[in-house]
Amino acid sequence: MTYPLPRGANFRRAKFLWEIGLDVAGNPDTPYGGNRDMCVAVGNGSGEAFRPWLRMATGSPILLTDVIGGGIEMSMVNPSGFLTQAYRGVGFWKSPMPVRMIAMYPSYDRFVFMVNPKTGLKSLKDVKDRKYPLHVSVKEDVTHSTRVFIDQALSYYGFSLADIVSWGGKLNLTGAPNDKRRMDALADGTLEAIFDEGLVTWLEPALKHGMQLVDLDKGHFDYLAGLGWRRVVLPKGKWGSSHDHDCIDYSGWPLYASEKLPDQTAYEVAKAIAAREKQIVWEDEYEGLREVFTETPSSPMDVPLHPGSAKFWKEFSARG
Repeated sequence: MTYPLPRGANFRRAKFLWEIGLDVAGNPDTPYGGNRDMCVAVGNGSGEAFRPWLRMATGSPILLTDVIGGGIEMSMVNPSGFLTQAYRGVGFWKSPMPVRMIAMYPSYDRFVFMVNPKTGLKSLKDVKDRKYPLHVSVKEDVTHSTRVFIDQALSYYGFSLADIVSWGGKLNLTGAPNDKRRMDALADGTLEAIFDEGLVTWLEPALKHGMQLVDLDKGHFDYLAGLGWRRVVLPKGKWGSSHDHDCIDYSGWPLYASEKLPDQTAYEVAKAIAAREKQIVWEDEYEGLREVFTETPSSPMDVPLHPGSAKFWKEFSARG
């Protein structure tokens, strides 16, 4: 598919550099934590040094400190719950951070804990009580949002992944949710548990190989809600689920900035999203710009829109 570009040779050159960056960062042999993120900089390159005006990057949840510190102007985080924590000053963040949402890339997802019933484990509490040496599959990047969330969730019962390893357990480390290392261990029966998101890629095979969804109790959900995590339902039939299952919302990829970002800059970025909507690669369930600027199941918004973005959306939606 060929996407229309702004007029001028300069933008063909920019697209040339963009495609190079995508391929280099997208090398499948690069592990999580390696050179697989990108920073897009818009600025003035007419002199002896490039003078950035707007820098936007992908990266880990803690990249937020670079946004607040002025190293970059905007970043994206997955999922929305981590921006909520920063805004409220809970969980990973010890005090409220001055962040605002520019827009949301809508992405519907859930986080679940799965265990093979052959272990005899019926809850996460059982893992702690029995000091069970669990063979569990998790992301390999220790700064990945899922690794932070897992330790937050397990802390309710007073243990961590490190404790599981100390009890003789083993971590099956993966990159993508359907990493070959996970799927092979699942198929050969050596894997006992999976704690992860990205369910569209691995939940159905896990269920077919005998894994079962672990229920969390009300007190646990209340504890996680205090850290900014929403209790939601994985509906029966979704990705192979045999029943409605209460779990944690892992939806939404917010684009965020410091609250001090000039209103006009936020307005221009929001306007650009609308202008290039047909060129952006959205997820299959995408339903339109309403999901980008307002609350939907794919766009949980517990952080206010930046005033510049809010102004754009008010004007845009008023046009009908």
